Amino acid sequence: MTGTLINVVTVLVGSALGMTIGARLPEKIHETVVRGLGLVVLMLGMQMALGTANPLIPLGSIAVGGILGEWWDIEGGLHRLGGWLEARVSRGGADEAATSRFIKGYVTTSLLFCVGPLTILGSIQDGLTGDYRLLAVKSMLDGFAALAFSASLGLGVAFSAITVLVIQGGISLLAAQASAVLTDPMIKEMTATGGVIMLGLAVSSLLEIKPIRVANFLPALILAPAIVAALTALGLPVAPKF
Repeated sequence: MTGTLINVVTVLVGSALGMTIGARLPEKIHETVVRGLGLVVLMLGMQMALGTANPLIPLGSIAVGGILGEWWDIEGGLHRLGGWLEARVSRGGADEAATSRFIKGYVTTSLLFCVGPLTILGSIQDGLTGDYRLLAVKSMLDGFAALAFSASLGLGVAFSAITVLVIQGGISLLAAQASAVLTDPMIKEMTATGGVIMLGLAVSSLLEIKPIRVANFLPALILAPAIVAALTALGLPVAPKF
């Protein structure tokens, strides 16, 4: 859990600095910074997605995961949670624009900080061996990202630290069981699927090209390794030659 606690602290510190500095910056600078981060997230997502050994696995995972996510309304749940948190913080004094800004900051950064290979691999490594170096690297990246996002999206970014604590902390606590189940091909396809989700996050929330309910694709992160496990059990190749 050490790496997760470091990550939580860096997100909180980065958010505090961003809100302090951000108030002094013009709106066009906020917009440019967020768009720049969107381009970087787009690049990272593409890099992760291209690591798949079989494009059909992320495709199937995203398709079925999206159906499940829409059925369970995961995106709506995150928005409701963000709205509830904002209401508790503002005690009902915020207008509609401020509430929307809070929710966008919370949902966007929660997804960004918790979807990626460093989250999974770092949490497992930290939980199994106590080696938190991967999460320390992720913490520095998330801290700088929190600084940039909070300058534009405000207090909601800081509350994503709760999501980081729950997701990464949960993975670390379950690391012994997860490591016994997850193989390298499973992690590879999970990472590629996470890359597709990051692409959606960049297109929707950061670059604002097309609205996408990105959180509803989160079940795909579980489906990807499950598909690999099913193919292996059936004796079929995970990476067939096309």
